[in-house]
Amino acid sequence: MYSPDTTKYLIHISLTAEGVVEKPDVVGAIFGQTEGLLGEDLDLRDLQRTGRVGRIDVQIASKKGETTGEILISTSLDRAETAILAASLETIDRVGPCVAHVSVKMIEDIRVSKRKKIVERAKEILIERFDDGTIDSDELLDDVRQTLRIEKVGTIGDEKLPAGPNVLESDAIIIVEGRADVINLLRYGIKNAVAVEGTNIPRSVIDLTEKKTTTAFFDGDRGGELILRELLQVADIDYVAFSPRGKSVEDMTKKEVIKTLRNKVPVEYVRDQYFEDAAELPADLGRQGRPVPAAEEGNRSDAAGRLGAGQKRSRESPPKVPVTIRDHMEDVRGRNVARFLNEDMGVIREIRSEEIEKAVETLDEPAAGVVVDRTVDQKLLDRLVWKGLEYVAAKDFKGIIKRPLNIRLMKMSS
Repeated sequence: MYSPDTTKYLIHISLTAEGVVEKPDVVGAIFGQTEGLLGEDLDLRDLQRTGRVGRIDVQIASKKGETTGEILISTSLDRAETAILAASLETIDRVGPCVAHVSVKMIEDIRVSKRKKIVERAKEILIERFDDGTIDSDELLDDVRQTLRIEKVGTIGDEKLPAGPNVLESDAIIIVEGRADVINLLRYGIKNAVAVEGTNIPRSVIDLTEKKTTTAFFDGDRGGELILRELLQVADIDYVAFSPRGKSVEDMTKKEVIKTLRNKVPVEYVRDQYFEDAAELPADLGRQGRPVPAAEEGNRSDAAGRLGAGQKRSRESPPKVPVTIRDHMEDVRGRNVARFLNEDMGVIREIRSEEIEKAVETLDEPAAGVVVDRTVDQKLLDRLVWKGLEYVAAKDFKGIIKRPLNIRLMKMSS
């Protein structure tokens, strides 16, 4: 239509002809009726021959015996010359045998359009193509501190197990699967983690669990459950925590790690998921378990308190507002109610236990799990699995033949 390299202006002309005409008729009328009108310097044929005016683009359509359309002419003339040329085209009164009406709609400055495109593109480049060069002092400090923490990964025992620097001194420890898990916890200031590195539980870990309050913190997959099963048979575990569905401990964020450790559950709540009956359990893992710790787990350098550390468990009344799965289990016990919980341990819906089947069908808000003061059978469990829950805490589980791998079962201690 026009050359963007040389064109300055683009003339938009409206055409209406009282009859059916073709493009050659329009072009012929333009040259024929403007010839000699403006003198030799502005003769349209000469201007096209020298390249100061581009080709004439005609876009017309005929309907019900009338032809309408638009004519586009590009020029590299100055503003005054372009205006004169455009005005001369309005003198056209016939196209072929038909009466015609020609008017200039607008004269577009191509350079302005180019500038607009340049500005818009420059904005995109400024936002998308530049590397972020801003300096955040907090980020710089965090990077340096993380490097220092990672360098502090040591080893313990004859097996040279990866461990945080405070494992031997702390009164509580966190058992994880591998070195990468220990490093990730160190990033967030948790320095009392030790890795078992496989399903063959090392003697050093077993000895530590007999002396310290112990939390098992594993991936929520098949591998993590197998390690926990063996750990429960040979070691003295107090608490159990699993990473969120679809994530491993080494990939968790600081917020996820702290939240998961705070929501750990006593081992007696999950033990029945891994052992068919209490006879399989070691003698020191009876139904009463060990006393509940008063402090939280983890030995942190940057925050007061510990996540899961503290004295051996003591029987204390639950808080008024439940904030963990254990709190909710204690709160619904003996009340014949069921609670659907979200990821933040908030109550989505509370109902009578016998109404849970109906509630599963009508529950609209996504739920992370359910705590129910009744026995759960295979039929109800299948419905809860279909709903996509991550855990079920119940008074008891009866007739469970097929145990799903993607949902955690927790039995309320009697």
